[in-house]
Amino acid sequence: MIPFTYFISDLHLSAQRDDINQCLFTFLRDQAPQADALYVLGDLFEIWIGDDDENCFTLSIAKAFKTLRESGVPVYFIHGNRDFLIRQRFAKKAGFTLLPEQVVIDLYGVPTLIMHGDELCTKDTDYQAFRKKARSWWWPKIILSMPLSTRRKLAQKGRATSKQKQSMLSDEIMDVTPQEVTNQMQQFSVKRLIHGHTHRPAIHDLILNDQPAQRIVLGDWYEQGSILKVSEDGIDLTSMNL
Repeated sequence: MIPFTYFISDLHLSAQRDDINQCLFTFLRDQAPQADALYVLGDLFEIWIGDDDENCFTLSIAKAFKTLRESGVPVYFIHGNRDFLIRQRFAKKAGFTLLPEQVVIDLYGVPTLIMHGDELCTKDTDYQAFRKKARSWWWPKIILSMPLSTRRKLAQKGRATSKQKQSMLSDEIMDVTPQEVTNQMQQFSVKRLIHGHTHRPAIHDLILNDQPAQRIVLGDWYEQGSILKVSEDGIDLTSMNL
């Protein structure tokens, strides 16, 4: 078998969508064990208010990933805009290795930049201002010091506000800014970028510094069940039947 690596993103798991949870369990049990590694590029959960918010649902997700890790497949995680409060407590239960927000990996000889992708949507200035605050050292500390009940109310209010704002934003604002894609790829000296966030699965061929380059976008799991499989022989961006 030719070695390969899986990438998934934007599953937005919740106790209310057991169909997606079961789809993940099937993937982790039947497909992922054959991979060299699995990378989760953020927004694994619809809402994450802290590692102390343990319940049967979150523990079942952690157990499924931990089983994969114990089978010998390393699992790497990059925070998304929905689950940036995941910390080492949950990571340990799930067998995750937490990665920086942007990191370059050697993907079968090709230096590849991976990220969630929300930092690329620079035209959404209101969100970028929130993102800067949310990724600071002080804001998460304040939020996580609040009672769980308070955090739940804040999360519900935040989701309602976000949905209302998104309904009024244009597709252009919600998509990546091409110049920021170029900036990030040049900063990290790569010709390949993999990210999620926009829910617009596609493989984009680019020209960067007069050389061919590539941006691969993962889709979500609410509608697309998007999975990226990368080997030294090529790239396969597919959708599972949800």
